[in-house]
Parts: sequence; structure tokens; C-alpha cells
Amino acid sequence: MSSNMPRTTLITGASKGIGRATADYLAQQGHQIIGVARSLPKAPFPGEFVTVDLANLEQTESVLAELTDRYSITGLVNNVGLSQSQSLEEINLLDLSTVLDLNLRPAVQIAQALLPMMKQSGWGRIVNISSLAALGLANRTSYGAAKAGLISLTRTWALELAKTGITVNAIAPGTIETEMFHEKVSPGSKEEQLYSSMIPMGRFGQPKEIAAAIAFFCSEEAAFITGQTLFVDGGASIGRSLI
Repeated sequence: MSSNMPRTTLITGASKGIGRATADYLAQQGHQIIGVARSLPKAPFPGEFVTVDLANLEQTESVLAELTDRYSITGLVNNVGLSQSQSLEEINLLDLSTVLDLNLRPAVQIAQALLPMMKQSGWGRIVNISSLAALGLANRTSYGAAKAGLISLTRTWALELAKTGITVNAIAPGTIETEMFHEKVSPGSKEEQLYSSMIPMGRFGQPKEIAAAIAFFCSEEAAFITGQTLFVDGGASIGRSLI
């Protein structure tokens, strides 16, 4: 696929936060965007938006059949996710299954649906959105395991697809200022200051900064990069600054 060919990219969890920022960013770069999420975006979406509960396997399958019939999709950003804060003693096993399923199963299901088109094009970009929590975070057993699983999927798929023209990479964000973050942590609170103090740069990331990293992995210039995980976290994955 030449650099001037139109690219159609599907983004899950695209109604807000990192997913929405990525939709806006890639649209500005000329991508045709298809967004899917359970809730509608609050602002006009830069492409087609489909409401679907990705936690529902059959509903997801139906939407994928309809989209792949109408579009040749060669880009995929697996962004949808679910987090639960529970200590080991408190983990509800049904909640564990729900978190693992929503973070992992749609990524596999959608990749399987899009692979025939990517292989036919001889070009494809899959970006899985993991998390700093994959390295370990107290009270995040299910979420951390799911996000570590996405890194494993990334490495495995990259090996399987290395000779097809399809690259598979992951982005692992640290703490990002999204609607979801501020639903749990109030702006200006002591809890927010605590989170900020743990980041060497001393600030939270912005959704657009994650979108820019995703856009690079989706680009022609990243054609020789596959199986990699990029931590976009203000230095949090390397330790705390003591200066």
C-alpha cells in the first residue's frame, strides 16, 4: 500500500478519552475513521460511529460483519477496556472474568475479522492499548493481568504476521487526564497530588499525547517496528525522580 492510499482505521472505545483523541488525531492525518463504543460521543465524531456493547460477543460479531462488508479496514486500535480496583482478598471472580474478557476478547475477535482485508492489502497496522499497570500496581490484579495480556498478544501476533506487511505494537499509557480519571480522582485533591508526585515529569499525560504515539505506529514510517510496547508515562515506568 502506497503512502497516498486512503487508510481506514477502526478504533474501539472511541467515544471519549484516549479513543476519541486518537480518532480526531488520525482523522487530521487523513485516515477514514470508524469508531465503536457503548456510549455515544458528546461532540460530533470525525467519521462513522457505531454504538455497540463490545462486552457482548454476538453483538460485536454482528457489527463486524456489517462493517467488513462495507469497508476495507487496514488499521485497528484496540482501546476498549475496563478497570476494577480490588485487593487480592476482595476480588470477585465474576468481576475478574468481566475485566479479562472486555480487555482481551474484543481485541482477538476484531483482529480476526480484519485480518483477511489486511492480508489482501499486504499492509496493516494493529495497535493494542495496554497500561503502565501491566508492570504491577496494587489493587489492580484483574486490570494489570489483562493489560499484560495485551502486551503478550502484541508480541505473539507480531511474530505470526511479520512477513505479511502487518505490524502489531502496543502503547502503555501512564496516568492520563481523561474523563474516566477525573471521575475517580477529583481535580486539586490530595489524591491527585499523590498521583502526580509519582510521575518523574510531575504532571499527567494528555490524551492527545497518547494519540500521537498511536499515530506513529500507524504510519508508513513505522513499517520496520513490530512487537514493541512503548510506555508513554512521563517516566513512571523507570522509577521516581528524587531530585
